[in-house]
Amino acid sequence: MLIRSLPLIAGLVPFVAVNLAYWIGVTWGPLPSCIPYIEGCVSISATGRNPPGSFLFKAVEMPLAVLLVMVWYYAVAWLRQLQPPLDGRRALWILGWGLLGAAALLVYVTFLGTKEPLYEFMRRVGIYFYFLGTAVAQIFVTLHVRRAAEHRQELGAVSTAMLWLCLSPFVLGILNLVLKQVLADPDAMENSIEWIAATLMHAWLVVLYVAWKKSGFKAFVRVDGPR
Repeated sequence: MLIRSLPLIAGLVPFVAVNLAYWIGVTWGPLPSCIPYIEGCVSISATGRNPPGSFLFKAVEMPLAVLLVMVWYYAVAWLRQLQPPLDGRRALWILGWGLLGAAALLVYVTFLGTKEPLYEFMRRVGIYFYFLGTAVAQIFVTLHVRRAAEHRQELGAVSTAMLWLCLSPFVLGILNLVLKQVLADPDAMENSIEWIAATLMHAWLVVLYVAWKKSGFKAFVRVDGPR
């Protein structure tokens, strides 16, 4: 079922594409060779800024922004079918933060690698609000799945995994702020944290797919009969 697979696609395809774009940048472009998750020799932005890897990066990340909107829409619809059902206020919080993250990702990718005067400002605003909006939306979804797990045993382990995955980027963000004050040159560490945090957020989407599958998620179109 394609709709049920949306979180799986949103989690796996960008992860594979970004790592492949980095490999292309090392093999045929100007990027240094290392293990960016550990050594932090290059940022994710550099992968999407330098051709030829940047072509693949942008080709995947722009559609991802649209795909995320769909994921948050169906996530809210799914949570409203669980017990206890998601209320309207929390639904708006999830959609609001999720849409903020998706829009920020679109801004980030649009300005990445350009020579516009506002490039650096828009790039940083885009990436920060993408991480923030997406992470907060993930937390709201996770908290409700935790509540639903009290009534559905099959969601217990899944909700625990979702909780760890959505809280870890915030812990890494705090660690990054501390290291910036302590290290003389924190750039490499910041790059590593960025790679790891992005991977954790993609992994959360894969686990959301597992939760949808375990709960018997189904989407369908209904048309009223002729009048």
